Amino acid sequence: MSEQFILALDQGTTSSRAILFDRSGRIHGSAQQEFRQIFPNPGWVEHDAGEIWTSQLAVSQQVLREHHLTAADIAAIGITNQRETTVLWDRTTGEAVANAIVWQDRRTANLCDSLRAEGYGSLFQQKTGLIIDGYFSGTKLRWLLDNVPGARERAELGELAFGTVDSWLMYKLAGVHLTDTSNASRTMMFNIHTLEWDDELLAILKIPRSLLAQVVPSSGVAAHTDAKFFGAPIAIAGIAGDQQAATYGQACFHSGMVKSTYGTGCFILMNTDKAVTSQNNLLTTVGWTTGHASPHKTDYMLEGGVFMGGATIQWLRDGLGIIKDSSEVEALASRVPDSDGVSFVPAFSGLGAPHWDAYARGTMLGITRGTTAGHIARAALEGIAFQTADVVTAMQKDATIPLKELRVDGGAARNNMLMQFQADILGVPVVRPEVTETTALGAAYLAGLGVGYWSTQDEIAAQWRMERCFEPQMSMPDREAKLGVWGRAIERAKGWA
Repeated sequence: MSEQFILALDQGTTSSRAILFDRSGRIHGSAQQEFRQIFPNPGWVEHDAGEIWTSQLAVSQQVLREHHLTAADIAAIGITNQRETTVLWDRTTGEAVANAIVWQDRRTANLCDSLRAEGYGSLFQQKTGLIIDGYFSGTKLRWLLDNVPGARERAELGELAFGTVDSWLMYKLAGVHLTDTSNASRTMMFNIHTLEWDDELLAILKIPRSLLAQVVPSSGVAAHTDAKFFGAPIAIAGIAGDQQAATYGQACFHSGMVKSTYGTGCFILMNTDKAVTSQNNLLTTVGWTTGHASPHKTDYMLEGGVFMGGATIQWLRDGLGIIKDSSEVEALASRVPDSDGVSFVPAFSGLGAPHWDAYARGTMLGITRGTTAGHIARAALEGIAFQTADVVTAMQKDATIPLKELRVDGGAARNNMLMQFQADILGVPVVRPEVTETTALGAAYLAGLGVGYWSTQDEIAAQWRMERCFEPQMSMPDREAKLGVWGRAIERAKGWA
């Protein structure tokens, strides 16, 4: 037989992608298709679940067609997905009963306020590792049951199914109702210690258990696709939420290893091996459950999210107009040797971890008559790195594990100035890999491991290849002085509203 490949389905917030990986973990081919973003009301974000499915199927078939491959050439499929986005569908017809509510959607903020006011915050954190927030799926599902005509009655009768996007794709591809531990852990309904749906939390949220999927490991054959899609069945053997998949793709397999993805926001995850309850406003989440060992092994993560990463650069382009393209920011910032005392806290929509201040607002301090566009650009890049450092510092306090290096990916990780400053302000090497499509790669690795395409995690870890290492160059006194100025700027940004 000719060489086989792993097909990764990377279902993101704005597009669906399909990427083929070979045995060395390199990309053989890819296809991508964007789909509509729907904004019915201020703060509401929806997707047409049908478009998610048709776009994902289309790119999957396209990449096989363009590379003259058949189902026999695919060893397995891995699925990774935008997390927390909530789909409710009819079990018989397989059609969604309403638009999917996207992770960014804030319509359930009042419900979350009520749950916190009723004193449920510590219970949810203890069982799920999460804070009560509209970001997660549980309150979104409750909203659908309460607001879609007939939905609650039909749910009680067992006629409807809930799923995050991985479950929705599994249902459409294979006719099964499954999710993995990493996605289940982002719903606010899943006990991350027992690895089961939690009846007490379901009762508080008023969600019928009959809606929920069977939870399976992240790696291991979960189902096979219907033969009609690719000409013959293909094993689906890997499932993980996007940030967990990226952590797996970065081969962060051991306790204390950390990756940061620099996308629209920044997501920083540390492998802690066991579940660590955060005392510093981070989330505890399941990383993945690998099914190739017996018993199954579940790795846990601490996670912190920064709302404004690459979006800060987009604001310099669209809001201030000091660059025409995001790629120009490094050259503009390079015109000056430093930020000349300017601090920029990009809290345009509040501050995420570890501050969690929804009322903070974007703040620029230290401006003088000598301040130029270059200083502002440099301060903006530094603001992204400072926010990431705040999360990493909180992680080290929670896990009591000293950081040895930070593995990075995402669009803004290509910015050398940002990566160098990140290394300087953390005081540890920042390492960028050759393959930066780490989310899809992680899904591919989980699937390949599940069918024996790769035999062990050690084999996968050996494939991780460094493209560039940024060594810290800043002195300790300079680092401490800059962190001190940043800390004062953060305090100024908090609580404006």
